[in-house]
This record gives sequence, C-alpha cells and structure tokens, in this order.
Amino acid sequence: MNLSKGKMASLGFQHVLAMYAGAVIVPLIVGAGIGLTNEQLTYLISIDILMCGVASILQVWKNRFSGIGLPVVLGCTFTAVGPIIAIGNEYGVTSVYGSILVSGLVVVVIAKFFSKLIKFFPPVVTGSVVTIIGITLIPVAMNDLAGGEGSENFGSLTNLALGFGTLLIILLIFRFGKGFVQAIAILIGILLGTIVASFFGQVDLSPVAESSWFHMPTPFHFGVPEFHLTPILTMILVAIVSLVESTGVYFALSDICDKKIEDKDLERGYRAEGLAIIFGGIFNSFPYTTFSQNVGLIQLSGVRTNNVIYTAGFMLVLLGLVPKIGALTLVIPKSVLGGAMIAMFGMVISYGIKMLSKVDFSSQENLLIVACSVGMGLGVTVVPEIFADFPESVQILTDSGIVLGSLTAICLNIVFNVRKSKKAILAEKKTA
Repeated sequence: MNLSKGKMASLGFQHVLAMYAGAVIVPLIVGAGIGLTNEQLTYLISIDILMCGVASILQVWKNRFSGIGLPVVLGCTFTAVGPIIAIGNEYGVTSVYGSILVSGLVVVVIAKFFSKLIKFFPPVVTGSVVTIIGITLIPVAMNDLAGGEGSENFGSLTNLALGFGTLLIILLIFRFGKGFVQAIAILIGILLGTIVASFFGQVDLSPVAESSWFHMPTPFHFGVPEFHLTPILTMILVAIVSLVESTGVYFALSDICDKKIEDKDLERGYRAEGLAIIFGGIFNSFPYTTFSQNVGLIQLSGVRTNNVIYTAGFMLVLLGLVPKIGALTLVIPKSVLGGAMIAMFGMVISYGIKMLSKVDFSSQENLLIVACSVGMGLGVTVVPEIFADFPESVQILTDSGIVLGSLTAICLNIVFNVRKSKKAILAEKKTA
C-alpha cells in the first residue's frame, strides 16, 4: 500500500494514541508502588515510552535472528506490575532490573523450544485467547469512559457524554467516511473528543508546561542490577505468561494480514520480545509484550503495512527523548480514550469470534474449551478477589483473566484434542 508521508504520520500517530495511555499507566503505578521521587518517575515514564518504540521496531523488523515481521506494537506488560512492586519493596529497585535482565535472556534462549509448541495453538485455542483478550479489556475501557476508576467525577454525565460522544463520532466516520478518513477514524474521534472536553474544563495542560524539552536515556539509571533467585524466577514466569498472550496476538495479526506463520516466525517473534525485555533491564524500564488494542486498530483502519508501525515506533522514540511533546498526549481525558477503546477492544473480540468460526463446533469438546476458557477469563476479570488467598507466586497466573483464560484453553485442548488424537493414532497402529 502506497501512502504519502502525511498519511503515514497520521496512521502512526493513531497507533501511538491507542497504546499511550496503557504504556504510561504502568510506570505511574509502579513508581507510586515503590516510592520513586518525581524526578525518578519522570525518567521512568520517558524511558518507557522510548523503549516501547524500540521494542516495536525490533518486532516489526524481520531478520534471520529476530522479528515476527507483522504490524505488532509492543508495550510494557500489565502482568509484571504486581511482581515488580513486590520485588522493589522487598529486594530493592536494582533487583527488579536484575530479574528483568535474566528473564529476557531466558526468553531468547527458550524461543526455539517455545515455538515448537505451535501444535498446542489450533484455532480453538488462538480464537479463544484473542476473544478473552478483548473481553477482559472491555472493563478497562468502560472504567476510563466513566472518568477513570477512583476519580471524583466517576460516572458523571459529562464523562459519559464525552465517552459515548467520541464513540459516536468514530461510528459516524465509519458509516459516512471513505478511504483515508475512515482509516484514521480513531484519531479524529480522539482529537474532536479532546477539543469538546476542553470546553468542559477537562483538558489540563500543566503536564506539558512542567515537562522538560530533552531527556537522554542512561544504562542502569537506578544503579547496578542485583540478582536474587526468587525475583528472577518470578520475572521468568511473568515473561513466559506474556509469551502465551503474544502468541494469540501473532495468530490474530497473521489472519488479518493473510500471512501464515510457522514455528520459525514464532521463534523470531519470541526472540525479539526477549531482546526488548533485555533492553528494558539495561535502561531500567519494563518487560515488553504485544498490545492488543493496536490489533483492533489495524482491523478498524484496514491498513496492515509494517511501515505504519515503523512510523509509530520512531514517534515513540521521539516522545521518549522529548518529554514535553510526549506530555501532549497526557492531556487527552480518560473518558475520551475510553470511548475509543470500546471500539478497539470490541474489534479484538470480533476478530476472536471470526477465528473461532474455523472451529468444528459439532464437537462437544471444542464447545467446552471455548466455554470454560472464556468463562474463566471473564470471571477473574469481574471478580478479581476470588484468588486473593493464594500465594503471590500463584497469583501471577490467577490475577489476570487473559493469563488464566489462555492457560485454561491450552490445557483443555491438550486434554480433549491432543490426547484424543494420540489415542486415535495408537488405535490405528494396532488395527494395522
């Protein structure tokens, strides 16, 4: 697809807006959780945005060693938030980055082995995982639409009007817009929603005024990394869980882009993710994984070229180097972002359902796999405190609806389909 520089920039910026809030919220939560100063938090946010760009470029750039070669956007994984805060408070921030470094190295090493597990990801599993990803993210969108969880004006008429108004603008653009205008419907919706929000006093420009013009990343900014066994094992588990989630995204994008992926492609994709995690450890940012909202955006825009993601990646690097520019995206009200997220996350669900359309649902086993995995994913999301009494090491698996639902789909597929097919092969051999 041939796109002008202006169109490429608009589409790339649309991807930046789609993932920016999710990328920024992680350093804000972690910084508050481990008691960082404002200066340290400023660095953490800037380096995180920069590394999101580097990680995305690494993943899109397909070469002999790494890169899935699909339009993937990477950001810091939410699965790591709880473990990072726990490690930081008990062992210190330098131990956090020691464990991240080791987990990245482990991912690079096991990439080849993990890619051989592709047989455990048939459409009934990948479709379920993608559907679960979308379903479990909808509450995030709804909370943002209402003004953000815990906000003083949560659920106010103003927030609801801005959120649903933004969604309505996006829908109207899709109904009546054509070509490029339709492709940047999310961007237009967010910009118009923000302009309207400014008349209601919901746009705060102080983050722009307070931000510096230039910020240079430095390796091991928070000190020389330390290595302790428990934090290392914890972050390795977080990294493996992220690989499971990324696998679903890879298959969804391969379907959207009509590009079949083999185990070699998965190996390069996992290895790129491992490299991104290593860079996160070196520059004191975070472990990185695929961002699902950008999958929905690709489906909505219809633009599947990798050049758009390269553009978004370089924009993220620029935003990380120039915090004042990056702060501009922080002025977008949560209610406006929430309205746009409903469309994006909803498209993830739709694509999961489309992937499931390839599944043989005359099989009761397949029906049970989808039913239980989606049920577990949604259940944990709606009732997050259900596993509160479990050990923290186990809660890494049980706290996330995406993780628990995905593992349920994989395990049930092994029980119902993989083992059954092995028995059938053995029975054929005996009769022969």
